[in-house]
Amino acid sequence: MNDTDVKFMEHAFVLARNGMASNAGGPFGCVIVKDGQVIGEGWNRVTSDNDPTAHAEVVAIRDACRNLSSFQLSGCEVYTSCEPCPMCLGALYWARPKAIFFAATREDAAFGGFDDDFIYKELDLPLEERTIPLKNILAADGRELFVEWLNKSDKTSY
Repeated sequence: MNDTDVKFMEHAFVLARNGMASNAGGPFGCVIVKDGQVIGEGWNRVTSDNDPTAHAEVVAIRDACRNLSSFQLSGCEVYTSCEPCPMCLGALYWARPKAIFFAATREDAAFGGFDDDFIYKELDLPLEERTIPLKNILAADGRELFVEWLNKSDKTSY
């Protein structure tokens, strides 16, 4: 951790507090940085946007990718006020930043009423034992879509 890391994490805290003050959503803020410059930022907007995916990290990823005109965050650092939930962690992995820094832990989030740890535990369960069961249907037809994708000559790979 250095002074620059502290500066960007404190910026994430400001975004989280501003989001809470405006009743946009929970206490989460995120800043995405490339070459020392903020290129994307977000705060939780779940309740204000009526969007369960409008977590600070997802909002910041969308902002940064729009600003970079890219679907990846290569060479970027992410500063988020809390350990990313499974959805956000997945989105961050898809975006491929070079580093993720977080402040509060998922246990801290659970203490605050945001029990992301529940989802982490669900992921370890067999599909049929999860609170919301996953049922595999039309698997061969679904697989055929990937065959079509592999044969598509004008695709943009990612």
